[in-house]
Amino acid sequence: MNPAYVSALAALAGSAIGGLTSFAAAWVTQRKQANVQWLLQDKTRRQELYKQFIEEASKLYADALVHNQVEVSALVSIYALTSRMRIISSPEIVERADKVIRMIVDTYFLPNKTFPELRDMIGSDALDPLRAFSEACRMEMSTLTVS
Repeated sequence: MNPAYVSALAALAGSAIGGLTSFAAAWVTQRKQANVQWLLQDKTRRQELYKQFIEEASKLYADALVHNQVEVSALVSIYALTSRMRIISSPEIVERADKVIRMIVDTYFLPNKTFPELRDMIGSDALDPLRAFSEACRMEMSTLTVS
């Protein structure tokens, strides 16, 4: 074989290997960046969903403490938020959300609370029905980290 061919083939092989290495490195980097971006979007989406649920549940619970009539549209809204959680959240989060909703519905069937009764409830966990849900959300959010 002609020595000119050998050096030409070596140069072509070196260029091809260098090009493939560059392409592979760029592909891996881009894929990693896309994964990080997806994770951040997922985390933001969950935070917003949990925030909406907490706000709606808080309003409904406060309403349930002092009224016997349920606002059905608000109750449907909180069920819709829970259904959205079923899609993206862990089963533990959904279970905690369901418990909060059951507690709210049960509270509507209890006698209305007076202001002195509400003041007495502040010392207990009765006015914080979302604690377990919030703690579960915080635990889940801490597991969503960029690796």
